[in-house]
Amino acid sequence: MLTRRESILGAAITALASQAKAAEASAHDFVTAIYDTYVGKDGNGIALDTDQAVRRYFEPALAALIRKDQTDAERRDEVATLDFDPFVDAQDWDIAAFAIAVTDTGPGKAQATVKFDNSGKQSTVVLDLVKIGNQWKISNITWQPHEQPNTLRGLYAH
Repeated sequence: MLTRRESILGAAITALASQAKAAEASAHDFVTAIYDTYVGKDGNGIALDTDQAVRRYFEPALAALIRKDQTDAERRDEVATLDFDPFVDAQDWDIAAFAIAVTDTGPGKAQATVKFDNSGKQSTVVLDLVKIGNQWKISNITWQPHEQPNTLRGLYAH
């Protein structure tokens, strides 16, 4: 038979585990939060113009590539390699809705396929995700259809 102390301790552990699980966003929640910013006439999207913003969404190695390119381009007074919004594969957008399908691809890894209509053009963006600590980050983006290179990492492979 459980003592009162063991019952209270068990309840406390269960509550803490539930809170930790609730605080840990799913891969689907992470991607939904990104694409919610693009929907509607007031959808401003996500500006990737600061180190903090880039590191918020991308895993460290990819974030470093993006920031180095941005810094180098700014120093040369040129346009960075990533001269469009990687989340929508465009410079402008008019998106009414999107659909997300997330597939678990291994421990701490997932792939999210996002489909949407942007100004009459069907687009598909595939995000490769990795979990770092309790946060999801993007490790690559593939755009379909798209000219070559069709991945974010491919843009930086030169």
